[in-house]
Amino acid sequence: MVEVDARDARIAQLEKRLEAALERIAQLEEENERLREENRWLKERMGLNSSNSSKPPSSDTPGTPRQGKRPTGRRPGGQPGHKKHERALLPPEDVQHVVELVPRECRGCKRRLNGQDTAPRRHQVVEVPPLSAIVTEYRCHALQCPGCGVVTRGEVPVHARSVFGDRLTALASLLVGKYRLSKRLVKDALSDMLGVELSVGSVSNLEGEMSEALAPPTAEALAYVQTSEAVNADETGFAQGREGGRAGRAWLWVVATALVVVFHIARSRGGKVARQLLGADFAGFLTTDRWSAYAWVDAGLRQLCWAHLTRDFQGFIDRGGRGGRIGRELMRERNRFFKWYHRVRDGTLSRERFEERMRGVERRVGQLLRAAALRAEKKTAGMAREILQWEKCLWTFVDVPGLEPTNNFGERCIRHAVMYRKTSFGTQSEEGSRFVERIFTSTTTLKLQGRDVLAFLTETLAAHRRGLRGPSLLPSAPEPQLALTA
Repeated sequence: MVEVDARDARIAQLEKRLEAALERIAQLEEENERLREENRWLKERMGLNSSNSSKPPSSDTPGTPRQGKRPTGRRPGGQPGHKKHERALLPPEDVQHVVELVPRECRGCKRRLNGQDTAPRRHQVVEVPPLSAIVTEYRCHALQCPGCGVVTRGEVPVHARSVFGDRLTALASLLVGKYRLSKRLVKDALSDMLGVELSVGSVSNLEGEMSEALAPPTAEALAYVQTSEAVNADETGFAQGREGGRAGRAWLWVVATALVVVFHIARSRGGKVARQLLGADFAGFLTTDRWSAYAWVDAGLRQLCWAHLTRDFQGFIDRGGRGGRIGRELMRERNRFFKWYHRVRDGTLSRERFEERMRGVERRVGQLLRAAALRAEKKTAGMAREILQWEKCLWTFVDVPGLEPTNNFGERCIRHAVMYRKTSFGTQSEEGSRFVERIFTSTTTLKLQGRDVLAFLTETLAAHRRGLRGPSLLPSAPEPQLALTA
């Protein structure tokens, strides 16, 4: 009887140890699964680059494979037979100095030569004169009336109240808006090039005055965008002011047509800002990424960016598994229709034939995305379901001639401002943000239209100081609304 009790006790002891071991195994399995998931996430994060995510190319590490054209084996630079881009000679009436180089004797027999060549070879040297500022002094005389004894002093004209002239102020703003210089570098540049001494605070004051002058033309430009037939929109992070000892969070928005581009800095990245920029009654075609701020726009008027979708499909491939196989199929369909699209743009494929071919591509892409949503790995399936929510917006460009399948135009427009953000670290106030958005609106728009930026800024400020209507940012000729470049 005693032996039976000892065996029972031993069994009970082993059962407890087994229960503890099983509990420990369960804990380790749970921890192992968590670590596996963390390891999978870290590997995925390490594998993110500009080809399979929204990360910019500048963040790629050296050696990151690039998605694009395959190497051709040709040397860099101009290829044999390419069209030359030579500097054109100025016409004779625009030349300030002419030096006639007439040979006096034959280089062979040394005989004296007479006369001149009727068509001499022309060689021009371009130089700039020594730069210096022009200073205008207003002498305000005070005269006493012999009758009543009142002293009257001549007053400086309103437009000349500023210490700095129209063109100098415009130049200071141009150095920020086009050449992305900081206030301190603007101060140094004006001192080095023109000998004009001013403080950093003066540069800030000049920016404020230019911002006020640019308010009417930029408002007019925004109204133009809101009634345009096709618009590209994008947004990126920005910084404004300080919050809790750190840079305050803001967003830089851009809405762009072929010849007019408008920038806006806001504290929010929400749909309210998008409505404010595009107008609640916007009825044009809008090309964007999948950001939810544009969800209020009619799906039939939206075109999702296929450059973003390409990165998503590459993400499918890089994550591997069933989703990777589907991603390769999606990428093949993408490559097929882009070849056709480029042929349409080049005139080697008719629009009707392109639209006919695209119906099969649309069906196949839809089938593949649904397969990914059902059978692919968790993250790939989730991404596929998200894309399917906007399936109608994938193919608007097929039915609208001239509409591009990517948002590359909008992203190129905002790139200049992104580079400014990286060197300036944003703005310090609402007033600073208004200047930045207005100067970028002006410089980017004028560049697209091929207009003189410095002349525009000078005329705008001169009109503002005199209470007159300044020049417009709107194109003088009707804009080719849908001729946006991919």
